[in-house]
Amino acid sequence: MRTIATANVNGVRAAAKKGLVEWLANVEADVVLLQEVRADDGQVPADVAAAGGWHWLLAPSLTAKGRAGVAVLTRQVPEATRIGFGSAEFDGAGRYAEADLPGLTVASLYLPSGEAETPRQEEKERFMAAFADYLTAAAAKAQAAGRELLVCGDWNIAHAEADLKNWRGNKKTAGFLPQERAWLSDLYGPRGFVDVVRALHPGVEGPYSWWSYRGRAFDNDTGWRIDLHVATPGLAAKAAKAWVDRAPAHDQRWSDHAPVLVTYDH
Repeated sequence: MRTIATANVNGVRAAAKKGLVEWLANVEADVVLLQEVRADDGQVPADVAAAGGWHWLLAPSLTAKGRAGVAVLTRQVPEATRIGFGSAEFDGAGRYAEADLPGLTVASLYLPSGEAETPRQEEKERFMAAFADYLTAAAAKAQAAGRELLVCGDWNIAHAEADLKNWRGNKKTAGFLPQERAWLSDLYGPRGFVDVVRALHPGVEGPYSWWSYRGRAFDNDTGWRIDLHVATPGLAAKAAKAWVDRAPAHDQRWSDHAPVLVTYDH
């Protein structure tokens, strides 16, 4: 069995003061993918870097300091690592990193959030177009080498009405725009990838992984399911269990996201 966790930490330095250190030290996972780290190697708190004895691959944002940033944490030393996906525009933005493990390439993704009808949305959609083509090629390359591919992280898109509580009020909101949802449908259809958590939890609302800090969104479970495990079919077929590590109470959260974990059979 291999358990993989993904978590948007909403700033590693802030999260370290709220419980991230303890979580990293105690989580029963073989791989942890982090997003929105908002720090470079010299800024990650020492107690975070040391927690759990993880091997770290950190991809900070070089283009906007203190923003974005992703990391891949593994129990074993990776066979190889890569930062970025061959995009001149985005490879320095701290949005993608991957590592090769035996039989598996695992990656951390922080897809831009966008903002409807603004240049930020145009940037998001440029990222999406380039990344979809990269994923298709990467999956083919991995499988030719006898590997599966798993991309976890904050995808910043809710695919279907079941993936956010207030879908009626968000039809024109970035993250639930028709073209964004169609992009995921293309990944899950013609391109052959699998939304692992939805495959294990069909026909239900959620399970949500992000709740706004505003109001009582967390207490009322008015959330979005945007933190995803997206896998090649061979790996997805081995997924045995998926769950959200939701904090017991609002004041015990160390991020506005909750970790999403999946256990895969070897």
